[in-house]
Amino acid sequence: MPETTDAAPAATRCGFVALIGAPNVGKSTLVNALVGSKVTIVSRKVQTTRALIRGIVIEGGSQIVLVDTPGIFAPKRRLDRAMVKTAWTGAHDADLVCVLLDARSGLDEEAETIFGNLANVGHPKVLVINKIDLVPREKLLALTQTANQRLHFDETFMVSALSGDGVDDLRRGLAARVPAGPFHYPEDQMSDAPLRHLAAEITREKIFRKLHQELPYQSTVETDSWTDRKDGSVRIEQTVFVERESQRKIVLGKGGATIKSIGAEARKEIGEILEQTVHLFLFVKVRENWENDPDRYREMGLEFPKE
Repeated sequence: MPETTDAAPAATRCGFVALIGAPNVGKSTLVNALVGSKVTIVSRKVQTTRALIRGIVIEGGSQIVLVDTPGIFAPKRRLDRAMVKTAWTGAHDADLVCVLLDARSGLDEEAETIFGNLANVGHPKVLVINKIDLVPREKLLALTQTANQRLHFDETFMVSALSGDGVDDLRRGLAARVPAGPFHYPEDQMSDAPLRHLAAEITREKIFRKLHQELPYQSTVETDSWTDRKDGSVRIEQTVFVERESQRKIVLGKGGATIKSIGAEARKEIGEILEQTVHLFLFVKVRENWENDPDRYREMGLEFPKE
């Protein structure tokens, strides 16, 4: 038989895709749009994504593992430094880097800093311009040209993560670019974030939405217990940690009204994701100086900065 030199094409492709961008550029919304389900929290507050939460997308014969990194910004506090370090680790460890730009902000100071650091990341990069529905077409074309002159991108996509415009094209583009190889996760799995962590993130999002003006970032939610009941429902107990008694009173609200409202919204959404009846019990406690506790960082999937 004649010798053939062409190798048989791989049946599947799979790879890690890191989403890199400034705070509030729309990374979490884009992850949820690509996956088609909620896997990361979305908030009006910047810097709400603290750990590398992965969304998993199946597109044809490709599995795309999305690494939703914290927004990259100028770090001031210890928590800030841990989040920025985690974001750049995600970029260096991925097979492909998706760089997100806000169409309205363009190449502002934060974006320029990110572009400068990306020069040291050797992986292939694609540019994703988000929120395209908010600016004129001429500005989009000019931004695309400027960004590609500033840094080499293999391809540019224009999307509106909120409306879904362009998301299908991006999904297909990523599927074609991840390396050949077997799937890393079962086909029906959307995220490798444990359900306990996802439930805590959902409650944290509800707190931010309800109290985005009154409550600072130094608050976190932990799932203390998760019990499957005989009737098919699940009982979840969570603790909301704040740094001061004054913050605890804000979260509780008058007569406990605020925490009841937060719990009702979180319970509804967790139940929709689990497709189970959820009994959610929330407690609010003061944990002073938790931002300097290494154990808290490990629980959030972050490395504790030494300095």
